[in-house]
Amino acid sequence: MHLRSVEIFCEVVHQRSFSKAAEVFNVSQSSVSQAVQSLEDRLGALLLDRSKRPFELTPAGTVYFAGCRKLLESFHAMEDQVHRLQDKVVGPVRVAAIYSVGLVQMDCYVRHFEELYPEAALRIDFGHPDEIYEAVLNDEADLGLVSFPQTNTELVSVPWQEQELALVTAPDHRLATHDKMQIAELNGEAYIAFTPELTIRKMIDRWLKEHKISVNVAHAFDNMENIKRDIEIGTGVSILPIPSVQREVDIGSLAAVRLSNVEWTRPLGIVHKRHKVFSNAVAKFIELLHEDPGSFAVGESGDQKPVAEISIPS
Repeated sequence: MHLRSVEIFCEVVHQRSFSKAAEVFNVSQSSVSQAVQSLEDRLGALLLDRSKRPFELTPAGTVYFAGCRKLLESFHAMEDQVHRLQDKVVGPVRVAAIYSVGLVQMDCYVRHFEELYPEAALRIDFGHPDEIYEAVLNDEADLGLVSFPQTNTELVSVPWQEQELALVTAPDHRLATHDKMQIAELNGEAYIAFTPELTIRKMIDRWLKEHKISVNVAHAFDNMENIKRDIEIGTGVSILPIPSVQREVDIGSLAAVRLSNVEWTRPLGIVHKRHKVFSNAVAKFIELLHEDPGSFAVGESGDQKPVAEISIPS
């Protein structure tokens, strides 16, 4: 049995796609199919039911996948112990992050990590909050980056950032020229909200109710990018984390007005499985996340390097 074939099989199951697994390993889709087929031939059993769309694990595949994950985890832990003896930082770092953390916010961390540890393989998958927790619980991600982090008997959260919330408007909105504003000035405004199931929506609704503020919800979206685009075309305003709109504020497509009489923030946390033993590479990435991005030195050449492999589900 070739370890590479096992890794490919696990990635196929994780991605639920032969083509996406091929992209991860930078090989052809036929090579991925052959790797899975070789395992099935060796076992004399089908691991995937390809007659269904998308494919499903067979009973044998379910057993085999669980065993392969444990095998790879043990193998990578052994490799990491050897690398630690050699003071090396190598191997995979699998991060799952909510969409609103964003490529722009993560880019400085990604680039600096790759400059410091070129032998490590950083991978970031973006998704909805429930997908992040699921990925961490299923050991498909070493770390999860979420807002308003939740903990339970299986998950631990480490505080990461407290992001100030501000009123975000189109540049020509009547409030856009304000440096600061009283929250009462929001009363009666057309408002672009998050969808009701998201924690940030529940928190903002509660805060507005406490201050007896009523807004007219024009649209609701489950991701911040759609909210920002809707604000840009003048549909309404919203309350969003300042770091998430900094790029748009800098280029003049949005305006952010600080709230003078309230201190509302969005907490971001790093979630991981309780009692999880981190590889040296994962531990170094956690350390980096707690550093100030403004302190990162620019490479001598000034050239931009390719960023870590980043996947955004459609």
